[in-house]
Amino acid sequence: MYAVAARVILLAGPSGAGKTRLARRSGLPVMALDDFYKNGSDPTLPRRDTGLVDWDHPAAWDLEAALQSLRELCTTGATRAPVYDISANARTGSQELVLGTAGYVVAEGIFAAELVGACRDALLLGGAICVRRSRWVTFMLRLSRDLREHRKPPSVLLRRGWRLARREPAIVAALEAKGCQAMTPREAATHLRGLASEGSSAPHSRA
Repeated sequence: MYAVAARVILLAGPSGAGKTRLARRSGLPVMALDDFYKNGSDPTLPRRDTGLVDWDHPAAWDLEAALQSLRELCTTGATRAPVYDISANARTGSQELVLGTAGYVVAEGIFAAELVGACRDALLLGGAICVRRSRWVTFMLRLSRDLREHRKPPSVLLRRGWRLARREPAIVAALEAKGCQAMTPREAATHLRGLASEGSSAPHSRA
C-alpha cells in the first residue's frame, strides 16, 4: 500500500511532434521517457533486417525502469532518473526529479503509450495524450532537431524520417488504440496548462 501524491499525464506522439516542447512549457514537473532507452551495447536491443538497431521499437526501451521511477516520484515526491545521450547511444549520468507541490507530472516520449495500462493498474494515470499534426510538418521538425543535435548520421536520419512520415497515420492510430486521446499541440498545451493551474489539488489515494 502506498499514498499517491500525484498523477501521471502520459504525453505520446510521433517522434518530432513537439512533445518535449509542450511538456517543458506546461508548468508541470517533466520526466523524459527517452532517457530510459537501453544502452547501445545491450544484447536485448531489437534489430532490423539490415542489422541496425531499431530505436523505434518499444523493446529498445526499459519500461519497467521508467514505471518504477514514475511510481517513486508520484509517491515519495522525488526520484533519480537516467540521463541518456542519443548520439552516443548510452546513459551518461543521472538527475534528480522533484515533484514539489504539483498534482501531476508529465511523462513524455515516443513510448509513453506503453505505460498506459501499467499506470492505470497502479492508480497513477491522470490522462494520456497523443500529439498529432501534419506528418510533413512533423517530418521537417524532426529532421531539423536531429540534425542540429547530431543524433545520427544525416543519411540515417533521412531514411528514418521518410519511413516514419509514411507510417505516421498508423502510428497515431496505434497510440489512440492504446488509450491516448489525440490532440493538436494547441489543444494539448491548453489542457496541460489547466492541469498545472490546479496545483496540488489532485486527489490523494492509496494503491
